[in-house]
Amino acid sequence: MANTAQSRKRARQAERRRQHNAALRTAFRSAVKKVRKAIAAGDKPGANQLFRAAQSALDRIADKQVIHKNKAARHKRRLAAELKALA
Repeated sequence: MANTAQSRKRARQAERRRQHNAALRTAFRSAVKKVRKAIAAGDKPGANQLFRAAQSALDRIADKQVIHKNKAARHKRRLAAELKALA
């Protein structure tokens, strides 16, 4: 347990940040799953629209350093390849 006032505050801040980052990560995973589901269903226009939203979510959390920028790029690249294969 934190002993000083400073360490108690840092523990509070870390917990708040962890919960916020977890929510962002969950939104990112959900966005990717929605795109994959649309691709599996063969819904190209819907998948394109969801892909744009997923790209935005990936870029946003990479900018906030919740995930690494290369991980975001890798996910975007793979989703784009799956979308292209749908054509």
